Amino acid sequence: MNKLVFLLFLSLAATATATATAASVKPTNNYLFTPHAKAVAGICTVIQTDTSLCCKTLKHVPTDDPIELVRALAVAAENAVKQSVTFLAGSKPKHQSSAIATAVFNSCEKNLNYALEDFADLWKAMGKNVTTLAYNYFTCKKELMSIMGYHSTCLDDIVDKNLLKEVEIGIGVGKKLTSDSFDVFNNLNTIFKTFGIKEKLNEKDTSPRPPPLSDYYY
Repeated sequence: MNKLVFLLFLSLAATATATATAASVKPTNNYLFTPHAKAVAGICTVIQTDTSLCCKTLKHVPTDDPIELVRALAVAAENAVKQSVTFLAGSKPKHQSSAIATAVFNSCEKNLNYALEDFADLWKAMGKNVTTLAYNYFTCKKELMSIMGYHSTCLDDIVDKNLLKEVEIGIGVGKKLTSDSFDVFNNLNTIFKTFGIKEKLNEKDTSPRPPPLSDYYY
């Protein structure tokens, strides 16, 4: 009888230990092994610098489609530029006593609005499917390069270090996402190979051109 009680005690102790061990072990996060994580990595690893913002941005985009992920990164960049314009408009009143600072904010705001116009042209060129994107590849890349240029122009002429830091903080995410988007388009051929996309990228500019001068004469 005592032996039976002892065995029962051992059994209960083993069960309690197993339960406690199971409760103390945290569930493993397996996101890195999911198809979505692999798709995001296939997009973001072509970026030349830190890929963390790209991965963070695309992690919550609910698709594994690489073309939609490329598009989502550019959408995030455009939205960040819009937020940058809002930031600049809100910061101007604090510096209204300084003519130099006011000129900086006005110039930067103008340049970023030009960048938003380029985003509108980017969406027209990108189209709705991979065939249109591939055909207008060079044009899309050119538009993103122009957007990057507007960001640089916005910062290049700021001499005051404190003002430069303030503006950089306000437009930094937009600038980084735009740069990431350009890197992705610049390496789109690598992405296409990674995902087995057979479309051939067109390296010629397909931007609308003005009519020949002869059209202006009768």
